[in-house]
Amino acid sequence: MDTKNLEILQVADAVAREKSIDREHVIQAIELAIQKAGRTKYGHEHDIRATIDRKTGHISLARYRQVVEELEDEVNQLTVAEAKKIDPALKLGDFIIDPLPPIDFGRVAAQTARQVIMQKVKEAERERQYEEFKDKVGEIVSGVIKRVEFGNVYMDIGRAEGILRRDEIIPRENFKPGDRVRVYVADVRSEPHGPQIFLSRTHPQFLVKLFEQEVPEIYDNIIQIKAVARDPGSRAKIAVYSEDRSIDPVGSCVGMRGSRVQAVVNELQGEKIDIFPYSENVATLVVSALSPAEVKRVVVEEEQNKLIVVVPDDQLSQAIGRRGQNVRLASQLIGWALDVMTETNEAKYRAESTTAKCNLFMKALDVDDVLARLLVAEGFSNLEEIAYIELDELVEIEGFDAELAEELQNRAKDYLAENQKISQEEANELGVTKELSELQGLTPEMLLALGKNNIKTLDDFAELASDEVIEMLPEFKITEDEANEMVMAARSHWFDDEVKAPIEESLEIDEQED
Repeated sequence: MDTKNLEILQVADAVAREKSIDREHVIQAIELAIQKAGRTKYGHEHDIRATIDRKTGHISLARYRQVVEELEDEVNQLTVAEAKKIDPALKLGDFIIDPLPPIDFGRVAAQTARQVIMQKVKEAERERQYEEFKDKVGEIVSGVIKRVEFGNVYMDIGRAEGILRRDEIIPRENFKPGDRVRVYVADVRSEPHGPQIFLSRTHPQFLVKLFEQEVPEIYDNIIQIKAVARDPGSRAKIAVYSEDRSIDPVGSCVGMRGSRVQAVVNELQGEKIDIFPYSENVATLVVSALSPAEVKRVVVEEEQNKLIVVVPDDQLSQAIGRRGQNVRLASQLIGWALDVMTETNEAKYRAESTTAKCNLFMKALDVDDVLARLLVAEGFSNLEEIAYIELDELVEIEGFDAELAEELQNRAKDYLAENQKISQEEANELGVTKELSELQGLTPEMLLALGKNNIKTLDDFAELASDEVIEMLPEFKITEDEANEMVMAARSHWFDDEVKAPIEESLEIDEQED
């Protein structure tokens, strides 16, 4: 067996071990390099291929020509008739393989081969890194700081390099090369120059994963962390839950003398962590989330996805927290907007709200103050509720009969219709087009608001994002799904035009042929 051939396999084995990639990838890279050198020597127009025997290391170099029915490439193809002259057994699609003598690599050819091999090895290494780390997204890994550039930290996390951007570093943290740090793998992206592994120490899930490591009950899913909110390096809130009533989820997370939670606090540079039991009832949850402040009452406004939290007058600053931190974290944790007010302010707010509703009903329905207040007391807050509620429900109100209920409904409908007419006229004066007016889901009042925001045509509306629609129409309480549906409906004519154009072109061609 040729010693040189064995050396090729030994080199392939050594590179594969060093770079932690498959030996086959290295051998294929060497084959490609030899093949490239062969084409440089014999002509790039030829289909020259190199093969290395995986056991002996023997290198075979050959020119390939395919047997075809109709000749398109005289260099790399030949017809069936020509092939039969060489070997009668050849048939359509077969290859004629002409062996070539081994290449004596010159300096330039050797350099080219080396570049090809290095390039292929790098590609294989990048692919290996991506495959290894794409499944580690959402996990904690430990790494060593390699360098710090412009506040961004580059880390050695095993057989790859990850980046911890400065906005993903806990405030006041300072790293230097050689430090060992635990980080959360936030994202892994495959990019042309290699996989990008993005790390984080501020991600809320980093806190969750740290508790998983410190609290066996969380790792075993006996206790669940249902919600988490963080102000990295300062404060965090987590809501925990266990279906097993015999287990105290808060006590388990705190640990004996606070040992478990203290381990997490130390890792997060002294970040204070509030732990409390989770509840499906949002009012109960917000009371726990605003702790240590005392909550007197919670008013749920589902339509606005808002909670009005009432606290004693002397507890307001504690409920809000320094720079609004306490209420901001509580809001993030439960996913509702929070409006914290004192008992004094809440009484004033309710009085103003009641007065506003009464004034609306008195004006629109032409009723006295007593009847207007009765409607407010029964829970009515706008004219739409009165206009479109089942008549029987109005009749059930004490002091109401069928005649009065029907009259109130008719007045509410008439007032709404008149308002819509006025809004539509004002929208038309602003230049809102008929096409936009006919878009399903948009009321005349909405059209007027859009016109005031310079959204006047169907294309103007179609170019909006759903959050822009919600921002322009705040008083109409449009959900994100509803906004998306309207925007997509407005864009539908764009796609109709794209389909229509080829059809019209086809019809024009047919007419010309006729």
